[in-house]
Formats: sequence, structure tokens, C-alpha cells
Amino acid sequence: MKRISVMALAAIIAAAGAAATAVAGQTASPASGAIQPVSWDGWLAAKAKAEENDAAGNFVAALQYYLEYARQAEGLNSPARIAWGKNNAAYMIIKMHRMDPTVDLAPAEKLLAEGMAVTGAGEDCRKVMAMNLEHVRTCLRAPR
Repeated sequence: MKRISVMALAAIIAAAGAAATAVAGQTASPASGAIQPVSWDGWLAAKAKAEENDAAGNFVAALQYYLEYARQAEGLNSPARIAWGKNNAAYMIIKMHRMDPTVDLAPAEKLLAEGMAVTGAGEDCRKVMAMNLEHVRTCLRAPR
């Protein structure tokens, strides 16, 4: 099992402003720092790639796409989608932690707290985020 370090997760979250790859039919390398323009097509592409990578078990790539999903939603001023994007990104970190307990959950806690602070997040999303946040905080408080 590949270990995901705190630094690697921090780098992934810091790259939220950069497109993962192939958003809206354009190809951009995560390392290139190219920021994709905000559009509904960009949001839909990020959503599709996030779900595809999640289903394939590629949680790191799914995390990157969910961060792009949230960034696109912010640019589109869509609070419900912002909150879901942050929740789903955090959940990818939770999935990685379940596979490898050395994965740091602090970035997930930060994403969930940001998602909970989004005005306009739906009640269903808030319930899911609260449940995920409680899980993360319980794990973070557990002796290591």
C-alpha cells in the first residue's frame, strides 16, 4: 500500500485551484499550474472525472477532481455544489485513511468545516458533512 504523506495531501489540497486534467475538453497537467476557466462544462467534466476515479478506486485522482468540482462551483456561485464538492473531497481522504491509517485526516476536517460554513448548503448535505466531520474528529482524537 502506498503511503500518502501529510505533505502530499497538503500539496493536493493546495492544487485545488489547478485543474487535475482534461477539464472541459482541455488537457492540463496538475504540475503545470494551468487554471481552467470556470464554466458549467468545466464543473460537469470535473464531476464526471471525480465519480469515474472514485468508482475505479483511484481516490487521489478523485480527490483532485472533487477539489476542481468545488472550485468550479465557487466560480459559478453555486453554494450547494460547493458544499457537496468539499464533502466529497473530504470523503476521498476518509477512504484513503480507511485503507492506510497513516493518511492524515486533518485536511478532511478542514474541508468539512469549510463545507459546513457554506451558506446555502442543503440540509441533506449538512447532515452528511456533520456525520463525516464527527467520524474524522473521532479518528483524530483517538490515541495513535
